[in-house]
Amino acid sequence: MNKRSAKESKRLILAAARTVFAEQGYAQASMRDIARVAGISVGGLYLYFHNKEDLFQTFMQEWINKLDDHTHEALVMHDDPVAAITAFISISIDFSRSHKEMIILQGREWGFTLGIDLKREFFAERRKIIAAIIKKGIETGDFEPCDVDRAAKVIFNMLRGFVISMVIDEDALFPAADCVNLVLQGLLRRNNG
Repeated sequence: MNKRSAKESKRLILAAARTVFAEQGYAQASMRDIARVAGISVGGLYLYFHNKEDLFQTFMQEWINKLDDHTHEALVMHDDPVAAITAFISISIDFSRSHKEMIILQGREWGFTLGIDLKREFFAERRKIIAAIIKKGIETGDFEPCDVDRAAKVIFNMLRGFVISMVIDEDALFPAADCVNLVLQGLLRRNNG
C-alpha cells in the first residue's frame, strides 16, 4: 500500500483541482473527477476538504499566497521606488501568464461569486502595495505628486485588464516592459531645467 504524507496528498489534490477546474470550470467539476485525477479515493479527498467550495477556496488561497510570496521577495530587493514599481508590474504580468489556468477559470465563471471576499481582500492588499511604492516615490522625489490611492487603483485596474485580456483576446497582450514604461512615463518627475 502506498503511504503518502498528508502534505504530499494535499499537494496532489490541489494540482488535480487546478487541472479539473481549468478544464471543466467550477460548476462542472466534481469531487469524484478531482479524486480520480489526484489518484486517491473520494473518501480520501474528503479527509482533506469538506466539499468542493472548501477545496476551491484553498486552491485560490494557495495561488494568492504564491503571488504574494513572489511579490514580497522581489520588493525586499528593491529600495528604489522605480525598481519596486517595475518589479511589481512585471511580477503581476509574468505570474498571470505562467498561471493562465487560474485566469481562464475566473474568466469562465463571470457570474461566479464564490471566493468574492477572498478576492476583494487580495485586490485591496495589492492596491496597498502599489500605493506604498508610489508614496515612497513621491517622498524621494522620483514620482510626481499625485493622489496616491487613485494612482494605485489605476495601475491595479490596468493590470487586471491585462489579466482579463488573457482570457478574452490574446492578441491584445503586451510585454511587461511596455506596461512599466507607460506607468513610469506618468509617474517620473520631469526635469524642468
